[in-house]
Amino acid sequence: MKVVIVGAGAVGTHLSKLLSREHQDCVLIDDNEERLGALSEYDVMTYNASPTSIKVLKEAGVQHADLFVGVTPEETTNLTACMIAHHLGAKKTVARIDNYEYLSPQNKDFFRNMGIDSLIYPEVLAAIDINNGLKLSWVRQRWDVHDGALTLLGIKLRETAEILNQPLRDLCGPDDPYHIVAIKRDEETIIPGGLDELRVGDLAYFMTTQEYIPYIRKIVGKEHYADVKNVIVMGGDKTSVRAALTAPDYMNVKIIEKNAERCEKLNELLGDSDTMVIHGDGRDLGLLEEEGIRNTQAFVALTGNAETNILACLTAKRLGVRKTVAMVENLDYVKMAEELDIGTIINKMTIAASHIFQMMLDADVSNLRSLMLVDSEVAEFIAAEGSKVTKKPVKDLGLPFGTTIGGLVRKGVGMLVNGNSQIEAGDSVMVFCHEAKLNNIEKFFKKNAIW
Repeated sequence: MKVVIVGAGAVGTHLSKLLSREHQDCVLIDDNEERLGALSEYDVMTYNASPTSIKVLKEAGVQHADLFVGVTPEETTNLTACMIAHHLGAKKTVARIDNYEYLSPQNKDFFRNMGIDSLIYPEVLAAIDINNGLKLSWVRQRWDVHDGALTLLGIKLRETAEILNQPLRDLCGPDDPYHIVAIKRDEETIIPGGLDELRVGDLAYFMTTQEYIPYIRKIVGKEHYADVKNVIVMGGDKTSVRAALTAPDYMNVKIIEKNAERCEKLNELLGDSDTMVIHGDGRDLGLLEEEGIRNTQAFVALTGNAETNILACLTAKRLGVRKTVAMVENLDYVKMAEELDIGTIINKMTIAASHIFQMMLDADVSNLRSLMLVDSEVAEFIAAEGSKVTKKPVKDLGLPFGTTIGGLVRKGVGMLVNGNSQIEAGDSVMVFCHEAKLNNIEKFFKKNAIW
């Protein structure tokens, strides 16, 4: 598959690296040579030129592209580049935008007629992740599939967990209501087997069904965590606005923004919501005390500065806040943030790149999530009629190393998978992939795949 990307920012760079790892034909175009230099060690062809140059797009082979992606910082550049690419022959186009109005379903045909097949708004995707995490104060990461028929929970294990230091084969057998699909221990990612054990400090990823979430909460020793009702958000950017507007009704949200003009804009944007906008610095301890930080269950730091967000979350934890979320856009800081145990880490660019990446897979992939902390992906594959995955029990499929099937959804019902499970055509199957190429896994789910 040939993919052409314009924009070597965080989204374009991360997407290019994913494609390089999958050995896809990838071309990256940007008018900033320094940004392109960061990809010198990857198998990516780069062009230092204008993203909207017809000549350059032709030279890059856009007319043969299966997917064209516009992810520069400028919305108009992305839309223009996608329209040009479509008329040159690109099969599918996707543009990054920053205008929420464009996402309205009634505008879908309008953009399609212009040659733009899909729009992506990273701040909206990040807001969804933030609110999903706030609904469960005791988890680091949550991902619901098919309206919660299956749920993936990333949980930091403390001394209070009752499932520590026991072989997993004794904890989660074929009839138990959860599977451990991955463990992050220090800098190591473990795809666990029956003899592996959970330890204090591990970040464990549980696959379960909606009804057993309270049970998971009990066995990991998190029942004493208060549910989130009061939330303080530091920083009033677009992600903050989308998160506040889509927060559950039972949550009381306050946004602290130090720019007075932005506060006025926030009051305008949030006029119909109950969100309170406060002019001030979210690092001011006096202000935090005044705004009830000690009666706040969640603190979300969404400024454009990763260091500020990390330090603010550490301060909130010291003041007694259990649930903290930090936007960390600089990937170099992610490891440090995790080592400092600040809580949930959000990177809207990797979220957006994963969303785009699923578009270029040949198999029927309806969802893809990048788990940044364990350098892995979770993909939702639909098993095609006659595909290899439907012909043998899971244990006999010969899945690539680093691959685990955590569960499936059949006719709207979520169920966990073990070695003896038989996948059927039409099943939505959750596949956890670490050090495994997705294009090798997707062949198991495609009809008449060539082996």
